[in-house]
Amino acid sequence: MERIHFVEKPYECKECGKAFRVRQQLTFHHRIHTGEKPYECKECGMAFRQTAHLTRHQRLHSGEKLYECKECGESFICGPDLRVHQKIHIGEKPYECKECGKAFRVRGQLTLHQRIHTGEKPYVCTECGKAFRQYAHLTRHQKLNIADKLYECKECGKAFLCGSGLRVHHKLHTGEKPYECKECGKAFRVRQQLTLHQRIHTGEKPYECKECGKTFSRGYHLILHHRIHTGEKPYECKECWKAFSRYSQLISHQSIHIGVKPYDCKECGKAFRLLSQLTQHQSIHIGEKPYKCKECGKAFRLRQKLTLHQSIHTGEKPFECKECRKAFRLNSSLIQHLRIHSGEKPYECKECKKAFRQHSHLTHHLKIHNVKI
Repeated sequence: MERIHFVEKPYECKECGKAFRVRQQLTFHHRIHTGEKPYECKECGMAFRQTAHLTRHQRLHSGEKLYECKECGESFICGPDLRVHQKIHIGEKPYECKECGKAFRVRGQLTLHQRIHTGEKPYVCTECGKAFRQYAHLTRHQKLNIADKLYECKECGKAFLCGSGLRVHHKLHTGEKPYECKECGKAFRVRQQLTLHQRIHTGEKPYECKECGKTFSRGYHLILHHRIHTGEKPYECKECWKAFSRYSQLISHQSIHIGVKPYDCKECGKAFRLLSQLTQHQSIHIGEKPYKCKECGKAFRLRQKLTLHQSIHTGEKPFECKECRKAFRLNSSLIQHLRIHSGEKPYECKECKKAFRQHSHLTHHLKIHNVKI
């Protein structure tokens, strides 16, 4: 008689229903939904959801590679990279396609392969509408020789594969935006952009994740979200082989290796790796606070800050401690509270090695040593 082992997973995520055996795993997972990344690298400012991820990242700066392959001597920054590499020597391919039986070393390779059977082509060329299974195939397509592009813009010389692509592009020069939203008056060059925009007002989210039921207004957002479940990370850094689920994450990461911060604030000279970081920073100087609370009129620079503030009026405390049932408005407050039960003290004083649950406690403690912060 076959014996079935049941592994209890009592800690369930309220966002997507995924369950975990250990409370800390749920805490780490929940940061995927909240976007919280409390552990920041002092070298480059990149932030992480887990301490272990920060430690692994810091080895990029130090060049430390602790994990060595006994077969060929090649070294790696982290254990998972070594384990993937070792499959080359032993020939292990644990990820098998149920349709045709073809096997792969990495789950991401299986995900890409399965699109052959499903016909899924999520990467669409904005110029001609042709779709591709892999982002690399789209990139290669877009690099077609300029001689193959028959439709050239007389204003700037940019060429296109089809006339419709040129017509849309030409509106950049004329400023023409014929598609206007009747709700707010915002205008667009392309009808599709208007359709996507209108979903902000209607709340329509036609793209649903079959794994957890979460819905999205754009198909591309569903594709990105689905990678949380599949673990697919198609964008790989050629410097350190770290992989990412989004192309924008790869671009941001690559600036670590070259140290480039191309976006400079004209007010104070502070430089940033990302344009979004500069835009967010600039609101400090101009005093812009576009997100206003309808209850009390208080305004905020960031939408996220407004969302957090609104829970003051609603009294909502969605983050509950399963140990003592104490509830909190902020996930960060719950995380700090959980350290009382777990005993975790991630902030350590380099002077005397004393550890603290909160960064503010460490900052206060450093004054004893007369350390400038």
